[in-house]
Formats: sequence, C-alpha cells, structure tokens
Amino acid sequence: MINLKEDERIDDLNRNGYRIIQNSKKFCFGMDAVLLSGFASAKEGEKVLDLGTGTGIIPILMEAKTNADRFVALEIQEESAEMAMRSVSLNHLEDKIEIVTGDIKVASQIFGGATFDVVTTNPPYMNDNHGLKNPELPKAIARHEVMCNLEDVIRESAKVLKPGGRFYMVHRPHRLVEIINCMTEYKIEPKRIKFVHPYIDREANMVLIEGIRGAKRMIKVEQPLIVYESPGKYTKEIYDIYGY
Repeated sequence: MINLKEDERIDDLNRNGYRIIQNSKKFCFGMDAVLLSGFASAKEGEKVLDLGTGTGIIPILMEAKTNADRFVALEIQEESAEMAMRSVSLNHLEDKIEIVTGDIKVASQIFGGATFDVVTTNPPYMNDNHGLKNPELPKAIARHEVMCNLEDVIRESAKVLKPGGRFYMVHRPHRLVEIINCMTEYKIEPKRIKFVHPYIDREANMVLIEGIRGAKRMIKVEQPLIVYESPGKYTKEIYDIYGY
C-alpha cells in the first residue's frame, strides 16, 4: 500500500504498467526527462547512474526501455528522494533501482571512481540565480544552479564513469559551447548531439548530448526532433517515445 501525501497524485507512464508519484505544487517531471530516457541507451549487464533524479522518472522509464542490470539514482532533496523511493516501491522495482540521497558535488566519493557504465542527467539549466525569491524551494533547486553547477555534474560524471562509459544529458542550446568545453576538459568526448524543436519552423529549445569517456574526437549531429505537428498534437516520434 502506497500512501500519498497532500497534493500528491499517481500518473501512468504508459510503459510496462509503470506509474509515478508526483506533487504538482513542488516539482513534476517534464518532457526533457522523457526525451533523455529515449535518447540514452543501456545494455544488458550495465550499471546506470542518474544524477539529480528528482522523482526518479529517468531510471524508471529506462528500466522499462532497456536491459540494463541495475540503476542507481542520486538526489539531494530528501523529499524528492523519498517520493522517488515510493514510486520504485509502487512499481516493485526495488531489486533494480536504488535511490540514494546525496550531493552531486561528491558523487564520486559516494559511489567510488569508475563504477558505472552509463550516467544520465537532467541538471538545472539556469546559471543566473539573481532574482530568485527563495533559492531553497524545490522548483528553484531543480531549475537553477543553486545546489550544483554544470561543471560539478560533468566532473563527477567523468569520475564515476568507467573508461569508455557513456554520458547522456539534456540541456539548453544556449549553453552548448560551455557544455562541450567542459566535457572535453574532463575527458568526456561529445559523440552525438540532437536538437529538439517545439515546431519545425521554431528554433531549438533543448539539446540532447551523448559523450564517451576517453573516446577519440568525432561528433555526429543527428536529425532534429520536432515535438509538435500542430498545437496540441505531437509528432509520431514523440508519441513513440512516450509509448502512446
């Protein structure tokens, strides 16, 4: 029996019958997390770490979509981590997904070096905290670099990845130069980039990126992903990713 707290609800994920607990007044997962779960890959026997997991959406969806052996998810906000744990229990995935409460900035100290085959992350996008009324609010921590910054995420990812391990991130295109520079600094070589556009005639508002620790330099820019055919109607590729 899963107990729901005030303002919580259970949403269907359209994958393997899995569901997730969310709180609309604090933070709900967005399309970016779903798209990352479709962009990332994990093979049989591999171990995956999700940094800044929030409500646990990425490991739950990837458990449904891949044959990875085990998922570990790190989240600094105790309330979000506890909610993620209840979602794992709701789906009877305790033997596949472990939720850990802790700080991304010391992920390599928590888990040790070169311990994961894959790292996924949907980090805070905003690097200017000026004007935040309360930087401790859950939504602010999820969206702004209050508790960690881009370099923290990439540095710790590089440390926990095995040589040849894969790194997957969703972020904003306006920070792509900074992202690539930071990845190469920490020896994660960018290998695949996919831009996400809300409509075919609009500029990209998200970017999905794959890097490989210690790889040689060569990058592939994939065909862009278009979200909407028309207002309120997703493209076929989006419906496929969501499992509709």
